[in-house]
Amino acid sequence: MHLLALGLNHHTAPLSIREKLAFPAETLPHALDSLVASQAAREAAIVSTCNRTEIYCLSPDPHAALDWLCQFHGLSRAEVEPYLYRLEASQAARHAFRVASGLDSMVLGETQILGQLKDAVRSAESAGTLGTLLNGLFQRTFAVAKEVRSSTAVGASSVSMSAAAVKLAEQIFPSVSELNVLFVGAGEMIELVATHFAARNPSCITVANRTLERGQRLAEQFGGNAITLAELSESLSRYDVVVTSTASQLPIIGKGMVERAIKARRHRPMFMLDLAVPRDIELEVDKLDDVFLFSVDDIAGIVEVGKEARQQAAAEAESIIQSRVAEFNDWLKKRETVPLIRALRDEAERTRRHALEGAMKQLARGDAPEKVLEALSVQLTNKLMHPPTQALSSGSGAEHDAQVQTIARLYRLHPES
Repeated sequence: MHLLALGLNHHTAPLSIREKLAFPAETLPHALDSLVASQAAREAAIVSTCNRTEIYCLSPDPHAALDWLCQFHGLSRAEVEPYLYRLEASQAARHAFRVASGLDSMVLGETQILGQLKDAVRSAESAGTLGTLLNGLFQRTFAVAKEVRSSTAVGASSVSMSAAAVKLAEQIFPSVSELNVLFVGAGEMIELVATHFAARNPSCITVANRTLERGQRLAEQFGGNAITLAELSESLSRYDVVVTSTASQLPIIGKGMVERAIKARRHRPMFMLDLAVPRDIELEVDKLDDVFLFSVDDIAGIVEVGKEARQQAAAEAESIIQSRVAEFNDWLKKRETVPLIRALRDEAERTRRHALEGAMKQLARGDAPEKVLEALSVQLTNKLMHPPTQALSSGSGAEHDAQVQTIARLYRLHPES
C-alpha cells in the first residue's frame, strides 16, 4: 500500500485546468465513495479549493488514483498529467504540512487553507474513508500548522484574497463608499470578501443566492438585502462591483447578460471578480468594453505585499516541518511492523490456549494442581523458547552473528564470553 498525495494547484496548473478537476462540496461524499469502491484507494480524503485539488489516499497502486480522477471528471490522462504532482510517503507528509501552514498558498502564510483541510477531513470521516493512517497524517498536519503559526511570523503582514478584492476595486473606482456592490453566493469566501467591502461603507450591498433565506442571513450581517439568482438578469445593471463565488458547475453570468447590463448602465464601468472554481462568469465577458473582469489568479500580484518578510519566517517554518516529517517517517516505519506484531501475538495466544486446554483436561482427570501448573509452565516455556533457540542453533556466518546479537538485545542478555 502507498501513502499518496496526488493533485494540482495554482503553481502547476492554470485556472482553465483547475476548474475541470474541482470537486464541489455536494459531490464530495459521492466522490469519496466512488474512489474507495473502485479499489483505487483503501483510505481517502479530497481537498478542493479555488487554488488546488488534491487527493490524499492509501492506495495499492500509485497510478490507480490518477486513473480514477481522470475517469470521474471525464478527462484523459494526457489532458491532466502534465499539471499533476504525485508524492509518496514522506514527501506527501511534507506537502500536507506545508499546505496547512500556508507555505504553499497564493498568499504566503494565509490561514483559510487550514480550515479547508479540516473540512476535507470531516467530509472523509463522514464518508467513512478516513482510516487510521490518514487520520494519523492529518492530526500531525494540524499540529504542525499550529506549531508553525505560533512560533514563526509566516502569517504576519499578509494581504488576504478578500482584502485584495477591495484593493482591485479601488484601482477602478475612486471610492468604494459610492458603489453598489453585489455578492453572488453566500459561502465562506463571499462572507470574507463582504466583510472587507462593508468596512469601506459602500452605498449598497446585495447578496444573490440560490436560496433566498441563506442570502438574507448573510446580507443582514452587513445591513444589505438579498435576491435570488433568478433575479440576476434584471438586477445586474444596478451594480458597480460584482463578486462571485458559488459551487455551480456552469457559469451563472453570461456574456449576453452583462452586455445588457452595460447598455442599461450607459457604459459606466463594472468591476467583476470571479473567485469561483469552476468559474461563475463566462470568460467571454472579459472582451466587453467597460467591464473589468478578474479571476482568482489575477489577485496574485496584489497579495505579494509583505511577502519578503514572510519568506524569512517561511525558512524557519520549513525547518520545523523537516523535523516533523522525520518524526512522521518514524511513525510510518513502526506501522509497517504492526502486521508482524499482530501475527506474533496471535501465535503466542494459540500456544497459550493449547497449553491451557491440556492443563484443564488434566485438572478434570483429578491430577494434582501443583503438577498441572508445573507441567503448564514447562510446556509454555519450551514452546516460547523453541523459535529463538532453534535460530541460535542453526545458521552460520554473518547472518548467524546478527541473529545472536538481535536475540541478546531482545532478551537483554549479557552472556559471558
